[in-house]
Amino acid sequence: MLVKKITLFTFLFLGLHYISTSQTQKRYLRPGDIYRLQSSGDAQISPDGKWMVYTLTTADSAIDKRNTDIWMMSWDGTESVQLTNSPDGENSPKWSPDGKYISFTTARNSGSNQVYLLNRLGGEAIKLTDVKGDLGDYAWSPDGKKLLLTIKDYEDTAGKKINKPYVIDRYHFKQDISGYQYDKRKIHFYLFDVATKKTDTLTRGNYNEGGAQWSPDGTAIAFVSNRTEDPDKNENNDIFIIDAKPGAAAKQFTTWNGSDSSPQWSPDGKSIAYLRSTSNANYIMYDDPILCVAPVNSGEPTLLSKMLDRPVSSPRWNKDGTNIAVLVTDDCERYIAAYEVSSGNMNKIISGNRSFNSLERHPNGSWITSMSSPQLPSEFYALENSSLRRLTRVQDDFIANLSLASVEKFTSKSKDGAIVSNLLYLPANANKEKLPVIFFIHGGPVGQDDYGFDLSRQMLAASGYAVVAVNYRGSNGRGLDYCKSIYADWGNKEVLDIQGAADYLISKGIVDGSLMGIGGWSYGGILTDYTIAKDSRFKAAVSGAGSALQLSLYGVDQYILQFDNEIGQPWKDKNYEKYLKLSYPFLNADKIKTPTLFMTGEKDFNVPAIGSEQMYQALRSIGTPTELIIYPGQFHGITVPAFQKDRFERYVQWFDKFLKPKAF
Repeated sequence: MLVKKITLFTFLFLGLHYISTSQTQKRYLRPGDIYRLQSSGDAQISPDGKWMVYTLTTADSAIDKRNTDIWMMSWDGTESVQLTNSPDGENSPKWSPDGKYISFTTARNSGSNQVYLLNRLGGEAIKLTDVKGDLGDYAWSPDGKKLLLTIKDYEDTAGKKINKPYVIDRYHFKQDISGYQYDKRKIHFYLFDVATKKTDTLTRGNYNEGGAQWSPDGTAIAFVSNRTEDPDKNENNDIFIIDAKPGAAAKQFTTWNGSDSSPQWSPDGKSIAYLRSTSNANYIMYDDPILCVAPVNSGEPTLLSKMLDRPVSSPRWNKDGTNIAVLVTDDCERYIAAYEVSSGNMNKIISGNRSFNSLERHPNGSWITSMSSPQLPSEFYALENSSLRRLTRVQDDFIANLSLASVEKFTSKSKDGAIVSNLLYLPANANKEKLPVIFFIHGGPVGQDDYGFDLSRQMLAASGYAVVAVNYRGSNGRGLDYCKSIYADWGNKEVLDIQGAADYLISKGIVDGSLMGIGGWSYGGILTDYTIAKDSRFKAAVSGAGSALQLSLYGVDQYILQFDNEIGQPWKDKNYEKYLKLSYPFLNADKIKTPTLFMTGEKDFNVPAIGSEQMYQALRSIGTPTELIIYPGQFHGITVPAFQKDRFERYVQWFDKFLKPKAF
């Protein structure tokens, strides 16, 4: 259904409107603005290069839900067309190879996810597939005659009891969102004939497959699978190649004992670029993926980014196959670089105080990328000769009248000599007086805070706080040794890094050391618990989806592979002593005087609610001010817009209660 078309004239009008509103009085960000923030993704370029399709997700306050629709934007930026407008939502837009159609997945009408086909010129979408099982991903063959479907095996539940016990016999038996792992169905590939609508099985067996990529000539498919005896007990993903015809046998392409992923065929089909883990261990957490390229027929891989000591992602070949572009996670930024295949030389294409988050090649050899900056959420840009040209403007209405915090980088020194990179958010129009400060700690731990837009920290800064993002040891972007330094030693070095950042800001007179708060979600919540158990200077804390009594989480969360490999089984070799050491915050709860708000999702299997419940009960028992907020039906990530708004409101209310001096 053709819903909306915006012409160049309309864009000019909107531009004048934006100028007008930008001259009006600015206001600070509010929790209710969560409903106004949109997110775009999954950009795909048409074969002729004249159009791109992408998804746009918006919040509907009436039903308290987000919905995703598909839009089309001309490459020159003069026309924008909304292609779908269904309450069921649409995802995974792709162009047919002839450029006449746009396909997508949706569960509309049938109740199960299927591929639909829409004429690029408009009209009603028609259902292309009607497959049984859970359809995940799909991909067009280069000639447009077939679709490669990724489907979880079908199970006929007709006549079976709905309520029955979960029968579990797996090592890895819990996973956030998907729940208890009792389902024995596997994920396989199928070939769907577009003309006849016949579906043929391509792969079989007791294992899962994903990450499929057609070869340029359409004769073969590269994919990722863990085909070890017990995939639950290792992360040995390998790349396989299979002929694109029923009955073909898959051939193993990589043999690294670690993890291989993200295969990308060269334009001539003679080589495959992919990502390889640095480590070949059974469990891989602290790692910097390496860009590799290997010939399809035979030969050892070339590790192009081995000497970079930074994680790379999203490998994409350039038009003539001489270079491979990647996203590089570096100190507080993510930039785009390209590796010359023949020499291994790296060329930084574009960088700066911003964060690039996706990369796709345009037929003319340029690129399309998504990018965000401290004061602008993610938008799509054309990257032409190292120059950016903005394509979408989905965030203009959101930021038009907002007064957002400024963001600057600073380095601090921890007590043990470690140099740590941090970001400081200062409220708009902040005067030179010392500000109350909130250290808002990122999760992971492997990840980092960068110059991309951060709604949580902007929201806290809008309430009058200096906000600090600490890239503590364990974060990536600073090299493998920096990332691995917290192995089996959670909480100790990271707390030193947080304290070092606090000491620096206090010494510079930027923040008020008597009015410091701390908070975070996931590993950020875990570090909040560690910090308040060791440092009484923090006068308020918000611990989201955290844990502290780590011994009690063995077999409770989804990280059994990490526990067994990083800490060890508690009953062996006095490993319980390690668990007790890592349980410092709970076992020293009597030392915590910081008023702390605990928050968690009811159905979280990533960091189960028990972690927050235990700390809440401990502080409640000893009389330290505390509250526990449990979001019904939510997993590790809080997805209901009303709950997201509520969380921001509670953040601000809790910190204001203890960090803002009362007026006389």
